[in-house]
Parts: sequence; structure tokens; C-alpha cells
Amino acid sequence: MGDFLGVLTHHWEIFRDGFATTIELFAISAAGSLVFGAALGAMRVCPVPTLRAFGAGYVNVVRNTPLTLIFAFGVFGAPKLQVGLDYFPTACVALTAYTSAFVCEVVRAGVNTVPVGQAEAARALGLTFSQTLGSVVLPQAVRSIVPPLMSVVIALLKNTTIAAGFSVLEAGAISAYLAEQDEPRLSVLIWITIGFLVLIVPLAALQRHLERRWAVLR
Repeated sequence: MGDFLGVLTHHWEIFRDGFATTIELFAISAAGSLVFGAALGAMRVCPVPTLRAFGAGYVNVVRNTPLTLIFAFGVFGAPKLQVGLDYFPTACVALTAYTSAFVCEVVRAGVNTVPVGQAEAARALGLTFSQTLGSVVLPQAVRSIVPPLMSVVIALLKNTTIAAGFSVLEAGAISAYLAEQDEPRLSVLIWITIGFLVLIVPLAALQRHLERRWAVLR
């Protein structure tokens, strides 16, 4: 037990810095994904064929592309196109681009739960598409959007570990770093798992709370 605790206490700075980077990476990517994903969702339901086609094409391509390949393109391919970013910003862009496709589908599915008559009534009153979406449709769709959106956010948090394979020193890189110092691999992995549980369990609890609360309100 002492050796197990020693892995954490002797390398506390490594665990602290690794998870701090993970949280930063998660926060930036989550914010970007929500904004870009909501914009893509609006494209998917807008009356302009070109925008609908772009939104559908983006979602179909990105959702069917492994996240590791998106990271690889950002790290190895982008510099060949004269786009040079450090590893951390590249990881943020890759996670945002990937997760936005899933946010888009959650938003689109939520919008589709609102009766068509609501949008038709808004248009009959002279509201534009943007006004109808922002003032009429989305406020009613939010109860259907938020619970599955929390699942996407939780998946994003777990996906940050892929950044460790592309020179981002976040929580996923702790195991490889400590293995070079002959620390017990199993103990290190258990502490990393505990760290992620500390981050994920509150999000999962919030998701269940919202589902129960809004199920009653319906």
C-alpha cells in the first residue's frame, strides 16, 4: 500500500501538471466544439441548400474519420501546407473539429423534436430563420439537446488522452513518462484512472440530474 501511495506522492507534480493540461485542453476544446457544432447544426436545418450540403458533408466525413488520423493530419500534414502550430493548439483544433460533428448531430436531432408548426407560426409572424431558430426552436429543443450533449462532452474528456501520442504532456502521457523511471505500471494506471473518475463522475451525475429533472417537467 505504501508503494502504491508513493507513486502519487513522489510524483505529485507530474500528476498535477498532466491533469492540469488535460483540463485546459478539455475546456478549450469543449468551448470550441459547442460554438462550431451549434453553427453546423444550424446549417443542417437551414433553408439554404449549400449550407445544408456543407454541414452534412462535414459531419459525414469527420464522424467516419478516426480521431487519431485527424491528430496525425494536424501534426504531420498541416506543416506541409504552411500551417504551423504548436502541439497543444493543434490538439485543441483536432479535438474541436472532431467533436463538433457530434455536437452538430445532437443539435439537429434536438431541433427535429420541436413540432414543425412552431417554426411555421414564427415565419408567419415575419421572423427570419435566425430569429425563429434562436427565439422559438432552440429554447424548446434545449431539454432534448443537453442530456445527450453531456455524453458528447464526457467522450471529449476521455478523447484528450489521444493527445499524449502527439507530444502533448497531458494525463495520458503520465504512464509512459513514469515507466522510464521504473515505477509500477499498474499503480500508475490506477492513479490515472482515479484522476479521470474524479473529472468524469460529476459530469455524469449532472447528466443524470438533468435527465430526471426535465423528464418530470415534460
